Amino acid sequence: MAASTAALGGWRSEAYAALEQRIGLVVGAQEKAFHALGIHTVGELMHHVPRRYVVGTELSDLSDLQVGTHVALLARVADVRPHLGPPGRKSRGRLEVQLTDGRNRLPATFFGANHLLEWWQRSLTPGARGIFSAKVSEFRGQPQLSHPDYVIVDENGFFVAGSDRNRSMASVFRGGPIGIYPASAKLPTWDIAEAAGLALHALGDLADPWPDWVRERADLPPLVEALRAVHRPAELSEVTTGLERLAFDEALEVQLTMAYRRADHSRLAATPRRAAADGLLSAFDERLPFRLTAGQQQVSHEIEDDLAGDLAMQRLLQGEVGSGKTVVALRAMLTVVDAGGQAALLAPTEVLAVQHFHSITTMLGDLAAGGMLGGTRVVLLTGSMTTAQKKKSLLALASGEAGIVIGTHALLAEAVQFADLGLVVVDEQHRFGVEQRNALAAKADLHPHVLVMTATPIPRSVALTIYGDLEVSTLREVPAGRSEVTTTVVDVEAHPRWVDRAWERAREEVANGRQVFVVCPRISPEAEAYDPANGWSLEEVVDRLAGTALGQVRIGVLHGQLPTEEKDRVMAGFAAGDIDVLVATTVIEVGVDVPNASMMVICDAGRFGVSQLHQLRGRIGRGRFPGLCLLLAATREEDSMARLEGLAATRDGFALADLDLQQRREGNVLGTAQAGSHTGLRLLNVTRDADLIGLARDIAEQAVRDDPDGATPGFHDAIRRMELVSLDE
Repeated sequence: MAASTAALGGWRSEAYAALEQRIGLVVGAQEKAFHALGIHTVGELMHHVPRRYVVGTELSDLSDLQVGTHVALLARVADVRPHLGPPGRKSRGRLEVQLTDGRNRLPATFFGANHLLEWWQRSLTPGARGIFSAKVSEFRGQPQLSHPDYVIVDENGFFVAGSDRNRSMASVFRGGPIGIYPASAKLPTWDIAEAAGLALHALGDLADPWPDWVRERADLPPLVEALRAVHRPAELSEVTTGLERLAFDEALEVQLTMAYRRADHSRLAATPRRAAADGLLSAFDERLPFRLTAGQQQVSHEIEDDLAGDLAMQRLLQGEVGSGKTVVALRAMLTVVDAGGQAALLAPTEVLAVQHFHSITTMLGDLAAGGMLGGTRVVLLTGSMTTAQKKKSLLALASGEAGIVIGTHALLAEAVQFADLGLVVVDEQHRFGVEQRNALAAKADLHPHVLVMTATPIPRSVALTIYGDLEVSTLREVPAGRSEVTTTVVDVEAHPRWVDRAWERAREEVANGRQVFVVCPRISPEAEAYDPANGWSLEEVVDRLAGTALGQVRIGVLHGQLPTEEKDRVMAGFAAGDIDVLVATTVIEVGVDVPNASMMVICDAGRFGVSQLHQLRGRIGRGRFPGLCLLLAATREEDSMARLEGLAATRDGFALADLDLQQRREGNVLGTAQAGSHTGLRLLNVTRDADLIGLARDIAEQAVRDDPDGATPGFHDAIRRMELVSLDE
């Protein structure tokens, strides 16, 4: 698979050129089946590693099978019971087979015509040792295999009986340790193993992409040696070292990208922005009805120092729910406006953009009118605004009349021009890629200062991996005036009557003059592939509430598919107290501030992650009334219940972020776009591999010092691949 320099397709190293080739060059007509597993290149196949290994003579453990997964098992036949249909060519019956690992049993059932049942029975005799592959299903509460593919093998792993089309199963189970790959119905583990073998043969003695000094410092084997150790190990002891090398490669790709990006940022000239002594920022601070927390003051000083420099600020502001990030960001925007520039706040949704617009104009008060009052005009720009509304906002930006603009992706449109863009604030950064914030930054003559914010607390290992190109500021302290929130898990399967009590409790809050959120995981029953019978969609819950204690209260509905005008009307009505109970999807997750809301009921809470539940819970207890959050859990899954109990035990968002990371890994914690845009990780686990990430970061920093232009072929290609992954998301 080695290629000449002229045929590397833009890659500078033979290793990346070979690994980035289409998987179809190896697997031919099976290419689409590999695409379904997220495998599009040879490199992705090489990083699709076995989930476990067995020795060819070792029976599989049948005690921990997960329903819904595809498995390939080495087991013995313990018992066979035919149930033939009545005589006749079209008659059908079944063959019940009991498989065993010597301790546990697993039923396998075959269905077919009588002559097929008799043929299967001849090979599936008690004591026979075979390989069985199928999706684990459930029957009467117990796992079983339904009509598995199988072959019977001798003690050396050679084919004895079974369908000819399954002979390759036997070949995979001969020799050294056998890798059992994550598979699918159309792509069983032995087909993946065979493809991995073909790819290894094609790669041959491929040159390593990293310089010798990198491998020596990391003390890891060459790439091809590591790939063979993972996919074709002679001994199980080889596998760990091979996997560590592949995880290190992922870590180094990310850290090289971040290190060179930091180096680029360090050369980005920006216009220094300092607040006037008696300007807009001072006027705003004088009008604040509260004192900034110590954390807000410290972070504000860090940002002010950055803004005063002639190099572009690149800073992440992460803060606990309700820690006052918006005030800090607004002070930064006012600093820039004071210095004659403009600031743009980019929000991921229209609901959040509108909320920011209202909260910022409310905080500014008469300063938002500009003109004689020495303030600045604040404008909104979203995709659903009318042409006339957009034109008015665009003119205000281009002329410099507006100092602050708040908007969605509409801010990235080519038609958006600024008189002097000095600061870009990106809210809920995990919903945007680097390219999107860079697209907005490109609208300035000199690079603007950039402040990105997230309300999802981030463990340090994730921050190093995902936000390694940014300086990090953290707000942990919650401003005074926030009330306690009690969180309770309601197991609706064990105690179905408690749901009625939840609605009664909500009615009591309304009777006391307060308001309630009810959060649903989806809009309609048909919106998800899973069984809608539990009735937790927004539409079903609204219908259900009519027959409960909440039947006579004022109920509003809010979700992302409503027209913008309707969403604005509903939110304004809830904020004004004209709506008692707001039934919504997760559009209210961030940015919604209704101090009178004292209770939240989250339906089917097991469908949400810890961080998302924490954000939702942060919508209550924002005023002087104690909050109550009820998590209605329609699941008996152990992990889900542990997640909910962990949430109920603490309001520390950083502790919860660690819990979420341990349970669901970084891709799910941060969201698909976040993990994909910055990492594309398959093997690196930012909790387990924190030391490896630190080592990769040190090596990447040395790479920048030794090769500031990134001319080393492997370094260039690593960064290029990361950029391509980002563009694909």
